[in-house]
Amino acid sequence: MDSIVQPAATEQPSASRNRLLLTVYTAAIFVSALLLFSVQPLFTKMVLPRLGGSPAVWSVAMVFFQSLLLAGYAYAHLLMQVKNRVVPVVVHLALLIAAFITLPLGIASGYGEPPASGYAFWLLGLFVMSIGLPFFALAANNPLLQAWFVRTGHPDGHDPYFLYASSNIGSFLALLSYPFLLEPMFTLHTQNRLWTGGYGLLILLIAACGVLLLRSPTVALADVRTGDANAPAPGIVTRLRWIFLAAVPSGLLIAVTAHISTDVAAAPLLWVLPLSLYLLTWVVVFQSRPLLPHKWMLMLQPAAIAGVVILLAFGGEQNLLLTLGGHQLCFFIIAMACHGELARTRPAAKYLTGFYVALSFGGMVGGLFAGLVAPFTFSWIAEYPILVALAALCRPSANERLAGIVKWYWLTLAVLAVALVAPSYTTGGLSTWLEDQRVWVAGAVGVLAALLALVLNAGRWKIFATVALALALTRIYPADEGRVTTVRSFFGVHKIVETPGGYFHVLMHGTTIHGAERFRNNDGTPVTGRPEPITYYHRDGGIGQAITAIRERKGAPLKVAAIGVGSGTLACAAEPGEDWKFFEIDQSMVDAARDPKNFRYISSCLPDLKPVIGDARLTFAREPDGVYDLIIVDAYSSDAIPIHLATEEAMKIYKDKLAPHGAVVMHVSNRHLDLEPVVVGIADANDLKSWVYDEDSGRDADYIFSTDVVISAREAEDVGKLASSKQWEETEPDEKVRVWTDDYSNILGALYRRLRYGEQ
Repeated sequence: MDSIVQPAATEQPSASRNRLLLTVYTAAIFVSALLLFSVQPLFTKMVLPRLGGSPAVWSVAMVFFQSLLLAGYAYAHLLMQVKNRVVPVVVHLALLIAAFITLPLGIASGYGEPPASGYAFWLLGLFVMSIGLPFFALAANNPLLQAWFVRTGHPDGHDPYFLYASSNIGSFLALLSYPFLLEPMFTLHTQNRLWTGGYGLLILLIAACGVLLLRSPTVALADVRTGDANAPAPGIVTRLRWIFLAAVPSGLLIAVTAHISTDVAAAPLLWVLPLSLYLLTWVVVFQSRPLLPHKWMLMLQPAAIAGVVILLAFGGEQNLLLTLGGHQLCFFIIAMACHGELARTRPAAKYLTGFYVALSFGGMVGGLFAGLVAPFTFSWIAEYPILVALAALCRPSANERLAGIVKWYWLTLAVLAVALVAPSYTTGGLSTWLEDQRVWVAGAVGVLAALLALVLNAGRWKIFATVALALALTRIYPADEGRVTTVRSFFGVHKIVETPGGYFHVLMHGTTIHGAERFRNNDGTPVTGRPEPITYYHRDGGIGQAITAIRERKGAPLKVAAIGVGSGTLACAAEPGEDWKFFEIDQSMVDAARDPKNFRYISSCLPDLKPVIGDARLTFAREPDGVYDLIIVDAYSSDAIPIHLATEEAMKIYKDKLAPHGAVVMHVSNRHLDLEPVVVGIADANDLKSWVYDEDSGRDADYIFSTDVVISAREAEDVGKLASSKQWEETEPDEKVRVWTDDYSNILGALYRRLRYGEQ
């Protein structure tokens, strides 16, 4: 890349001024990145109590982030086409000040409850109207400040891309500091004030950058243009290549997060790891001397793609840590290879803003595909293998070795594909053998793709086709035992598994079971009559005991509200004459539970059931006060929880809806989070007493599970015989656990307690 011709010696900026320039510009870009990546989780938490549906809100937030990033980069590109140096400085400072006037952050007026349809687009509108202007201004800072830096005449101005690494370091720190520092220490109100203060500081830093630019010798700008004069403008093919190279890892970020959260483990904070690795790749590739050379990453990329094939064939439950680590290591290598290609092909500094527009456009395309298009198009996380296969096309063009062998490869691959795929349409020994050996079969084809790249230096289309076949084999011969049906909606992917022999139908979200029903007896005969509740809802478990105790205490039919439908198991906990009303956010889940081919609980026990669809924080609040004998909150029997249903304000809503002697039962079974102190704390804040049922029997035979349950009521008499039961312990709030509110929650603390105290 051409170097910049420096100004004459009499106008040469001093070394101290160069240091000042570098310090101020680096600080401004760093602070801007901190604010940019901390506003997303901050505002997402602000809208949850009103909107709910955490997975949906997070997906929309990612799409919003990518789209506004593109808008900001385009604005920066257009602004830097102005020849006068004063205009960009004045215009951008005016934009920042206008955005600052709208702070602190808050939900835009006019946005109350979501509509019955078009939920995603309504959320996008809310994000745009609420934080669009300050976010847009932040998004423009990185390319704009780099372009200003070039025009200051600084000796490093000819290649300012190292400042992009500084930006991503700020993003990386913001991402990690939010769940580990800001969220546990501060309320949302305090976080909002801190963020607003940071925005004010950023305006001062950018004003300083503008002053330094305007005070730079005017000859510096001319020299910059002269130095870049011989650099050719990027062609349309090059720009399209940049877009593709940015789109694949951006989409892969969302896809790999969805995969490990759905098919491996929905552990809390799990989304932080892939996003951290994604940002780290940008930090590394745009360093002046990358710690991981690009040629190493290109050599490792085919092996990483083959690794994903093997992991997908292997499944997610056998070795959780190995599987989680493997997927994220492979993602890191693939993203490094893609972003390394972008860094290698970056243009001269005069085309910097256009380069960033292409990057952000590609990022938006990848985010839209994985975040919005895929959930409505595929019934499973199909975007993950699709993007992994496309990653093979991100490799640079190559001169194939042993061309005489490679030219016959297409015919060989076609024969191999027919030989491996055709048996899946038949029944017999070969099909069974291929299914049993899926890891070796799919893995061998994946390794073949890696060998093509590393040994024969084959073209990227041959590698892509081979990878596509290997990934198709992992779907054709799946790792799940029994027949599997997937149900996907905006709120996630659920599996309905029919176990071998058809003895049970099991509802799963990743590796978490949400419900099950026995369809055949041990002797193989079909189960007839009223289905028996099992899994967490068996009659001897915490939820079953609570229902029985409240029923006996009242001595009359109950009026019950149940938040969460699942497989519909609780429908068969109702007795004739009782009034049970269910609340569920996901219509596809209701449809699956209603279908007697999947589960018979609803069709057998409450065939006229009409659940209230929508987020329960909103829909349940509209119920009349003082009418329910029992409220069952069953939204926590997974590894990821809707926090807005476990706050002091949420418990107040439950209490208001209780009859004079009613009780609230909250199911808090969780592998990663200790939620019992949380529920006891929010109940105590509403003057309710709590009893904890913490079963540790280790039962899992015939899909009967141990459960953790908390029941809360105004007086001991309201919970009947549970108050004197040895299995239920009246529990006082833990003074060390801060009460969760709409303004404060601490997932990390719940995670730490589970790790420290285990399942005790």
